[in-house]
Amino acid sequence: MASSDASLRPALMTLATEDNVAVALRSLHAGDTVACNGVALTLDRDVGIGHKVAVRAIAEGEAIVKYQCPIGLATVPIAAGAYVHTHNVHSGYLPTYTLPE
Repeated sequence: MASSDASLRPALMTLATEDNVAVALRSLHAGDTVACNGVALTLDRDVGIGHKVAVRAIAEGEAIVKYQCPIGLATVPIAAGAYVHTHNVHSGYLPTYTLPE
């Protein structure tokens, strides 16, 4: 029988061992400590379902890797457990997929 207690459900998921970010499987809150691949991570802010969290420290300029694919570059050093989004990543998507300035 499945538990309805959210704290018992997995919080984060990576699909490849090379990934340096994991995807939130449920809403997470700043200060929560969650496990991912055997590592305890304390979250720096609230993270919505489907958003990314660093599973290890990521250096400025290092590729952000999700599902074994580089999706952008870190614009600042990113700590393990930090929310990873447009405030600390330069997108790696082709310019044709961005809005005109």
